[in-house]
Amino acid sequence: MEKALQQYAIIVAGGTGSRMQHSLPKQFIELAGKPILMHTIERFYTYNADIRIVVVLPEDQLQVWRNLCKQHKFPVFHMAVPGGKTRFGSVKNGLATVHGEALVAVHDGVRPFVSSATIKAAFESAAEAGAAVVAVSPKDSIRELTEGGSQAVPRTRYKLVQTPQCFKASLLQKAYEQPEQEYFTDDASVVEQLGAGIALVEGSYSNIKITTPEDLLLAEVLVKQFDSAS
Repeated sequence: MEKALQQYAIIVAGGTGSRMQHSLPKQFIELAGKPILMHTIERFYTYNADIRIVVVLPEDQLQVWRNLCKQHKFPVFHMAVPGGKTRFGSVKNGLATVHGEALVAVHDGVRPFVSSATIKAAFESAAEAGAAVVAVSPKDSIRELTEGGSQAVPRTRYKLVQTPQCFKASLLQKAYEQPEQEYFTDDASVVEQLGAGIALVEGSYSNIKITTPEDLLLAEVLVKQFDSAS
């Protein structure tokens, strides 16, 4: 039987808190008594206690994070590395910690409500296809902006992309050897540039990215559901 590949989670947390109208970077804002980022890390540890967790933070936030881990007696072992000037640079720095062939999930630090089932499905799909992205169908109608105004487009042809985005390490590392481009909006777009196909995995509407005060209000409700379920 083929040996299962080591799994990594690169959790990218480069937020400043500006859209949150908060003095603290959004990943450090407390949710149910501890920073959002700790909840996110715990989701991956709950899924697989042997996963290698790499947290990427702006260099000037690394000591703040270490202090928070001590303050909260945070028990989950992880590696913290400095990020780059952009998300692309940050993922690249996180990837430098991955050795040998492995499966790598890249996840937003402020998406603390990803379920074990979603993580598992994304890793399994990536093991088979090489690249897999979690996504959901839009709930709202969509209009495309045109030169003459706008026009309705069929909602069924579109997906809203979430994280984690999972890849075979060799594919992701090769993709991140490319020069950074403006149209690299996520890891899938970087990998796609190599000509690789991207498998889609069904996500969840509760897998929200906390970026605004409204998101934080919703998170206060979701965290109670998650805590009672776990």
